[in-house]
Amino acid sequence: MRDLAPFLKCREDGRPRLMGIVNVTPDSFHSDSRVTSVEVALERAISMWDAGADWVDIGGESTRPGAKPVNIDEESERIVPVIKALREARPSGMISIDTRRAEVASAALNAGADMINDVSGLRHQEMFDLVVERRCAVCIMHMLGVPGNMQNNPQYGDVVAEVSQNLLETAERLVEAGHPAELIVLDPGIGFGKNMEHNLELLASAEPFHGNERFSVLWGVSRKSIFRDLLKREKSESRLSGTLGVAAHALNEGIDLLRVHDVAEHHDLLTTMSELGGRRK
Repeated sequence: MRDLAPFLKCREDGRPRLMGIVNVTPDSFHSDSRVTSVEVALERAISMWDAGADWVDIGGESTRPGAKPVNIDEESERIVPVIKALREARPSGMISIDTRRAEVASAALNAGADMINDVSGLRHQEMFDLVVERRCAVCIMHMLGVPGNMQNNPQYGDVVAEVSQNLLETAERLVEAGHPAELIVLDPGIGFGKNMEHNLELLASAEPFHGNERFSVLWGVSRKSIFRDLLKREKSESRLSGTLGVAAHALNEGIDLLRVHDVAEHHDLLTTMSELGGRRK
């Protein structure tokens, strides 16, 4: 088994590692991220690895606000052939499976995936048990409710305290069950049961999520509706500039991973910023 822990922390020069998004779905919110065949998914993922991604994240169910669930068989049929093809084509490539279902996650791991990215934050005991049993890397994301209702007037007293406490408690339960802390990534879930102000508060307060540096932190903000509300960019196609602005902020905040649609643009931005920062007198 490969040592994945170094690839869940930011690079030595401080740049966040990049996770490219490949949605094997017909309805994900950003149309350019959708693929409809194994061949196109394979081409897309390899181009992301070649452009500087450390990870590719394969999803077979849209979890955009208001999305309806996909049945387990259909989700598995979408992602398993893609993961098998990716593993055969690029044995060293790191693959994450974006799913809420333990059955789908298990099938993905068997097909060659390295990490489970669970947007429901291991709220289901079956998924928690699977992670412990397989000792795989895991990303625990915070979501209020489910995709179908998560944006129905979300409320918090202190969003940073509540979200970080929820994630850290889940991570600590994993560690107590014997799971290595270095294989745990925390994601505050930007846009998942949060309004614009909640999202901005979370992006301005990264430190609590590191858990005294025990856990890695991932941000997934790429082309999301925060930029519709903040910048009045209605279409996801016009939200790249805002997304790159958050990426620049992530570099300064010590974020370990960024889940993005546009790998080459993020790679260029972060490489340039890191190079200039290293030359500062």
